[in-house]
Amino acid sequence: MKTAHRAALLALPLALLGFTAPAQAAEAGPTPSAQLTCRGQGVDPDAKIRYRTERLIKAPMSTIYRLQTDVERWPTWQKPVTGVKRLDHGPLRSGSQFRWTTPAPATPTTPETTLEITSTVHQIQRNQCIRWNGPAIGEGLRIDNGVHVWNFRQVRDGVLVRTEETWTGEQVEADVPTATRYLGGGLETWLDELKATAEARPC
Repeated sequence: MKTAHRAALLALPLALLGFTAPAQAAEAGPTPSAQLTCRGQGVDPDAKIRYRTERLIKAPMSTIYRLQTDVERWPTWQKPVTGVKRLDHGPLRSGSQFRWTTPAPATPTTPETTLEITSTVHQIQRNQCIRWNGPAIGEGLRIDNGVHVWNFRQVRDGVLVRTEETWTGEQVEADVPTATRYLGGGLETWLDELKATAEARPC
């Protein structure tokens, strides 16, 4: 692998996700063949980097959905997110855009930088699903397109939250297993923080 690609990939986990990927994420089971969808649209079927996971959250659907769609408040409960700016107004809807940032700490071969992610919502259905996509760009680091789908389903003991994401881009595809492990670590952390925050809220 070229040095520049390796350096960018090593910066990726903290840059994009804020945490080192947990070891168990690398050992997660295979992604189910039937991808998650929102209004009939799913993740990139041709992407080499993909990860899917889920959590049962014992909190009201309204609480979980509000936390997930009130994107400007993500920094209050997601440690890796340092800032979010809506690029439109009103409730999150199809066509909504938001720009969010997270720090990328320095490595032996790359300076400290900020990763900027611009997400566009393409499909959304209240209390059921959301699908957005967009690039993530930092100094010496780029994910050309990340496609992210969330599903929410009321079950007997709470709400089952499922998520699936794919990445494409030359830098991350230079080492697919490592990129997949870090993507998985980020999604596991996101769901852990969503679950902890939602279950701590009064009903």
